[in-house]
Amino acid sequence: MGSLLNPYISFKDTAREAMEFYRSVLGGELTLSTFGEYGDKSAPGADLVMHSMLTTAGGFTLMASDTPDGMDFTPGAQITISLSGDGDDAEAVRGYWEGLSEGATITVPLARQVWGDEFGQLTDRFGINWMVNIGGGAA
Repeated sequence: MGSLLNPYISFKDTAREAMEFYRSVLGGELTLSTFGEYGDKSAPGADLVMHSMLTTAGGFTLMASDTPDGMDFTPGAQITISLSGDGDDAEAVRGYWEGLSEGATITVPLARQVWGDEFGQLTDRFGINWMVNIGGGAA
């Protein structure tokens, strides 16, 4: 996969509709995972999008998710930078996390998650939100 740096958009209950729209405009392949796929399928919000990714032939990558009840959603502050990598890039991405962490507010510590990858989230010292994902092959 290599390393990727791309926008990550947060929606309040409309991620599926928005990402399907973006696919209709930009083309490409869209993958969607719901909160129910990784938890209680009967829980409220189980059908909301936990993660989606649109990858186009032109080289665009756009990611998005819904914001479930209980998590902060601030209209106007809906874009986060996503940085991900695996394999040979895992150590470099881990180094980026360490660098970005200096002076940052860590909202999700970098740790192994239910989907098998390492994931962390922070707000850097300039107020920019970052999500960092290191593929399952990382130690």
